[in-house]
Amino acid sequence: NYVLNGLSNELYNVYSSVGSAKELWDALEKKYKTEDAGAKKFVVGKFLEFKMVDTKTVVSQVQEFQLILHDIHAEGMSLSESFQ
Repeated sequence: NYVLNGLSNELYNVYSSVGSAKELWDALEKKYKTEDAGAKKFVVGKFLEFKMVDTKTVVSQVQEFQLILHDIHAEGMSLSESFQ
């Protein structure tokens, strides 16, 4: 199976018992789509929880916020115009 050949040793050991290439592909797709959704939720959570505080400089907080916005775009998401 060509898909198995492309996996790391750790993943190979987990998925080598899967019966067909289709089942393997579906299992991998489900695993990594779930992780992708989790990453998106994490980034959105950082955006929603961001607050300016008096104990940090405004510049450092703006840079932190820009990194969050970059992460949102890197995950393939965009902000509504009302947030921009």
